[in-house]
Amino acid sequence: MTLKDTYNNEIAAKLMKDLECKNIMEVPKLEKVVLNMGIWTYIRNGNKDYSVLLEHLSLISGQAPVVKNAKKAISNFKLRAGMPVGLTVTLRGDNMYNFLEKLVTIVLPRVRDFRGISSKSFDSEGNYNFGIKEHTIFPEVPQDDVVKNHGLQITVKTTAKSAKDGKALLTEMGFPFAK
Repeated sequence: MTLKDTYNNEIAAKLMKDLECKNIMEVPKLEKVVLNMGIWTYIRNGNKDYSVLLEHLSLISGQAPVVKNAKKAISNFKLRAGMPVGLTVTLRGDNMYNFLEKLVTIVLPRVRDFRGISSKSFDSEGNYNFGIKEHTIFPEVPQDDVVKNHGLQITVKTTAKSAKDGKALLTEMGFPFAK
């Protein structure tokens, strides 16, 4: 049973009761998951070819990433307008649920000395942001290709109205929050 089926069959009904929603449409649900990887330090150190990072992020997400370029030049950072500074992928629908299921059940438990993710990273609308220090904890990334470990920023966008509702949703979905 996938995470999407579990949400539709069990979690939504439980949240409706717990959060005292009058209508099933009030129950918080996931909208999208955004993965971001900064590549500016990689490029600044003389590596002009970032295709390995593109490939790794596409293996992690199952979708092709979009290259984000600098909008304006900053001379102190030796940054010119149009230079690539990041990679981003937006996951929706089945890809989103599959990624989150893999993240919660396989990837996060692989982190050494893992004690849970912080529950303080919710914004006022119930969205959750957290970072992963090494993208190599994902099983899809071939360890032989890794030149340098890169961090990964993950944003989970929900329809929750508050941080409390967003946390209730992600807790029911199996996110391992620290005690």
